[in-house]
Amino acid sequence: MTHTTHDIGIASQIGFYSDAVETGPNLRWLITSGTPGLTAGGEMPKDIVGQAEIAWTHILAVLDKAGMTAADIVKVTQYLIRAEDIKEYAKVRLQFLGDVKPASMLLIIPQLVWPEMLLEVEVIAAKK
Repeated sequence: MTHTTHDIGIASQIGFYSDAVETGPNLRWLITSGTPGLTAGGEMPKDIVGQAEIAWTHILAVLDKAGMTAADIVKVTQYLIRAEDIKEYAKVRLQFLGDVKPASMLLIIPQLVWPEMLLEVEVIAAKK
């Protein structure tokens, strides 16, 4: 493992993530752009579950391309446009991350670059 999680009891009160993640020296870093629930063919489901599944599929694909897995994620930032989507989004995230508990930030914002986008996800990963 290239990083250690530090929990002080705050994150566990809110969701399944870590209060902090500490990385070791001499690591490769992968920083993704915001990833929407948009297919390579330009299609986008109208619901949060469909968009979240596509976004996380793309995140895992780019990690794989870099020789990394979800276990290498140290920080995830999620942007949703509707607070009512948090519970459904969290279920999808858990489905893709499993036991991985990166540091995390979730923001509710008024709009993304395209009005039909319900979310974007970005991650920071580190590996030797």
